[in-house]
Amino acid sequence: MRIALVTGLHGLARHEAVQSLLSSQPRSLAVHHDLAHIGQGTVHRLTQDAAGHQETEPVHLDHACASCTLREDLIPFLLRTAATGDHDLCVVEAWNSVEPQLIAESIAAQDELRLTAVVTAVDAARLTADLGTHDELADRGLDIAQDDHRTVTEVLTRQLEYPGRIALRGEPTPHARALLTQLNPAADTAPTDAAADGWFDAEFDTEAAHARLNPAWARYTGHTDEHGVSTVVWDRDRPLHPERLAEALEELAARTLRGRGRFWLASKPDNVMLWESHQDLLMVENGGPWLDALPEAAMDLVSPGRRDAAHRDWNPVHGDRRQHLSFTGVGMDALALVELLDSCLLTDDETGQDEFHNDPFATFTER
Repeated sequence: MRIALVTGLHGLARHEAVQSLLSSQPRSLAVHHDLAHIGQGTVHRLTQDAAGHQETEPVHLDHACASCTLREDLIPFLLRTAATGDHDLCVVEAWNSVEPQLIAESIAAQDELRLTAVVTAVDAARLTADLGTHDELADRGLDIAQDDHRTVTEVLTRQLEYPGRIALRGEPTPHARALLTQLNPAADTAPTDAAADGWFDAEFDTEAAHARLNPAWARYTGHTDEHGVSTVVWDRDRPLHPERLAEALEELAARTLRGRGRFWLASKPDNVMLWESHQDLLMVENGGPWLDALPEAAMDLVSPGRRDAAHRDWNPVHGDRRQHLSFTGVGMDALALVELLDSCLLTDDETGQDEFHNDPFATFTER
């Protein structure tokens, strides 16, 4: 059975996209898990077929959480539905604040299911404001766990970057369209009520999507500036000074809407450091060893995607170690951003230094 996954924070846009997909396939079914009251331990499964017949059932879970809903009810429901042979397509409509990657990979792992489309539906009138807000999900009643401290911008950005298609409710401004294009150059865009011709012909490649988004080896290219939105890719082959970088972190994150990639820290020469930022929310973590730091025998355990990415920029002296960061911003001073990043690099006099007495990253350990 073919599966189309539709995600998005904007419920009306998501609903329109689901209805459009249902109407395009006579033997289709839509399923949606209502997580509005998951904090009280209540989840409901809603289904609708192409003829408009709807059913609602309570779902009993060992633990009321989004991942449990996926594992204990959604996947078993899809497998049962596929086994009946009554439907050619099932449209999975995710809850507002659910990100698509885990659902998509879980569906694609089932031999009986064929994931053919991942779509994020967006209300064009709300896009710019929601990408620029500082609201947490809890501020809007969209949190789905007691300790869910994600922000609206963080979730919406991840929803936009993963899919192969973005369905738009309303006509986006040139500024909003530039945001979509720069956050996910790989995605097609179409109105929420557009015909779905050709959407279900090929399988969605979850491995390619994972490689495209994983900051440990994703390849960001080009510098773009259009309609007030700009993207800068900063690529250098000199390590960063840990103290100067730590002092610049807050300013670097505040200057940008989205940042992602990997960096080479002088105080941790064997470890890939990963960067993820959503406005002033910054996450830095140790991503494990650079390939050049691995013994030859361990190379077979490394994914082909990461090996290919590393060898594109391989240096005979320092291997795959380098800075590779991408920043997207609105009204961003790209030159000032690059100058700030460059000021954090080791100078010629500091090159070769391997001891830093006040290293703010000293406590970072391999994951």
